Amino acid sequence: MRKRLIGWFILLPISIVLIWFALANRQMVTLNFDPMSQSNPLIPPVQVPLFLFVYLVLILGVLLGGVATWFTQGKQRREKRQWRKQAARLEKEVAANSNQPSASLQLANDR
Repeated sequence: MRKRLIGWFILLPISIVLIWFALANRQMVTLNFDPMSQSNPLIPPVQVPLFLFVYLVLILGVLLGGVATWFTQGKQRREKRQWRKQAARLEKEVAANSNQPSASLQLANDR
């Protein structure tokens, strides 16, 4: 409940600011993807609202950051998988050994 409440206190103001930004920046801007040739570009310029361009750049940044983080954490994920496999193997060994009486207990009972 506490995390949800903190999330609302963070997300609600951010959402209000983003909506306010979108309403204030509805004018059309021209995006040109060919910096070398202004008169005859390979990719024709596109006109989009400014807020849409900013939102797309933000989303692209979040996605690229997520992919970069995923790649950098690959080593930790691999190690975690190995530790889980080893823990499962050791748990099976412990379960198998607990079903059989140990040799030291058998020797003690024989005396």
